[in-house]
Amino acid sequence: MTRFSVPACVLLLTSAAVVAPAAAERRAPCPTPGAARPTVVLVHGAWADTSSWSGEIRALQRAGHPVRAVGNPLRGLTGDAQTVRDFLRTLSGPVVLVGHSYGGSVITNAAAGDQNVRALVYVDAAAPAVGETTAQLSGSGSALGGDPATLYDRAAYSGAAGDATDLYLKRDVFVRSFASDLPRDTAHQLWATQRAASTAAFTTPSKAAAWQTIPSWYFIATGDKIIVPDSQRAMAKRARSKVTEFEGGSHLALVSHPEAVTRVIEDAVCSVR
Repeated sequence: MTRFSVPACVLLLTSAAVVAPAAAERRAPCPTPGAARPTVVLVHGAWADTSSWSGEIRALQRAGHPVRAVGNPLRGLTGDAQTVRDFLRTLSGPVVLVGHSYGGSVITNAAAGDQNVRALVYVDAAAPAVGETTAQLSGSGSALGGDPATLYDRAAYSGAAGDATDLYLKRDVFVRSFASDLPRDTAHQLWATQRAASTAAFTTPSKAAAWQTIPSWYFIATGDKIIVPDSQRAMAKRARSKVTEFEGGSHLALVSHPEAVTRVIEDAVCSVR
């Protein structure tokens, strides 16, 4: 995979609330008198699965929020977004749609035209404009910007279109860059159980940009080495997102610091009336 830089015209810093790890305390859920509580729908990214949201799910359920995590096929952006869109049609009432990493690209497309999606939450995520690919948004200095042969193990898969292949992150890349703030044993376990992502997931251009019309929130871990903070700030700036920067962390801050991520999700939930 080739590293691409975000165009200079959007590399502008956005104002942000900076949250230290110790500031991620629990709080009471916001009141929503006379209104249906929105369902929080969580979409995981590449090399992960729905279990990456376990901490957030526990916290949201304790606070009384309806929450679901959707299995992201990781086959290609258009089809993956359709899978999430089809799931959203099974729900009634308002939805807060949350995406991590490549899952951000998926929610950006899945939410387009869905009147029930009232808020988008990006967690160390890509938020592409129309025509952009996820691969373009890792940013300068990303750990994914090196020689693909040193980053990925490749495997063919049934039904692949064209020259698409499955990508698995190599162990050192996963442990040192993807999950760099997790205990080493935990990072090794997650590496061993990672789900493959097709190259088509990263190279398919986005067909929509739901953040243009739906309010959005952005959680940025300043220690993210996969989608670098400057790239995330640029995407948040153009989306006019409400930004929270978490000092430290990693690309898997949703696993290592679920309480901090949950607070941002709850901010979005509290905006729904």
